[in-house]
Amino acid sequence: MATRVAVDALGGDHAPGEILAGAVAAASETIAPVLFGRADLDPHGLELIACGDLIAMHEKPAEAVRAKPDSTLARAVRAVGDGEADAVVSAGNTGAMLAASLLHVRRLPGVLRPGIAIVIPGRRGPTVLIDAGANADARPEHLLQFAHMGTVFAQEMLDVRDPSVRLLSIGEEPEKGNQLTLDAHALLAQADGLRFEGNAEGRTLLDGDSDVVVCDGFTGNVALKTLEGTIRSVLEALRTEIRSSLTGRLGGLLVRPAARGLRSRLDPDTYGGGYLLGLKGLVVIAHGSSSHVAIANAIRMAARGVEHRLVERLAERLPSTRADSAE
Repeated sequence: MATRVAVDALGGDHAPGEILAGAVAAASETIAPVLFGRADLDPHGLELIACGDLIAMHEKPAEAVRAKPDSTLARAVRAVGDGEADAVVSAGNTGAMLAASLLHVRRLPGVLRPGIAIVIPGRRGPTVLIDAGANADARPEHLLQFAHMGTVFAQEMLDVRDPSVRLLSIGEEPEKGNQLTLDAHALLAQADGLRFEGNAEGRTLLDGDSDVVVCDGFTGNVALKTLEGTIRSVLEALRTEIRSSLTGRLGGLLVRPAARGLRSRLDPDTYGGGYLLGLKGLVVIAHGSSSHVAIANAIRMAARGVEHRLVERLAERLPSTRADSAE
């Protein structure tokens, strides 16, 4: 039976055109994208669930989710919570995706905060960055749990047998960082079941020295967007230089295969988005500016998570922890 992936057709800067094109590209015998969009949307043969509203990027997340239960985002997320879809993908309002997921999908028992896990293509291998934007404010115990979730993710999805874990900070020394990183470092260093190898600096994220890098969502989102912007700027500058002269164009013919491989490996569209880990269902958050290529890859990524039973593995293997009474 094909994996049903609910797709928010009106979420993102380039909706619905790029979302629809991505869903059509991802559709296969094993993946069945289900579009949640306006009734007049041409689904190009895909299943369409008609919705009467949408949540814009600028809207306040929690308020919008409560006020617009018939929005494409809320309906798509609710389909997972109700068991009508196996996973959900949206390039819409990230905060609204988090709020809707907490309301309709809910957290796994013992999970304090869900975290966004993004795969960064490192030189020596991929790195899982968690949290990449779900929690702008976090406590040390949240980062400890992110480390456990990232470890399970690396084992199940990246086939890393014994993942190494590092804490993103401003220096490798244990005494470097703000109070959050200092306290989190102490918890991580004492934790059972983690191969904690100390701090990591932002300049090493693309080296692939660590299998899992942990941070709060504010820091992780800034780091991620800085990396993505830098990669795109460097690749575009390289293309411009190659085209600027005859010598450059001739040299470009020689390096074209390698350049294409590098672009494919580093381009954020290759991964499509990030998993919102710690929920009872599979939720994938794509970039707001996602192209159809990114959306197609995000849908495939959601299907792989279902295939690998990622939610079930997290539920089985996360260390038990107290409920967070402050939530």
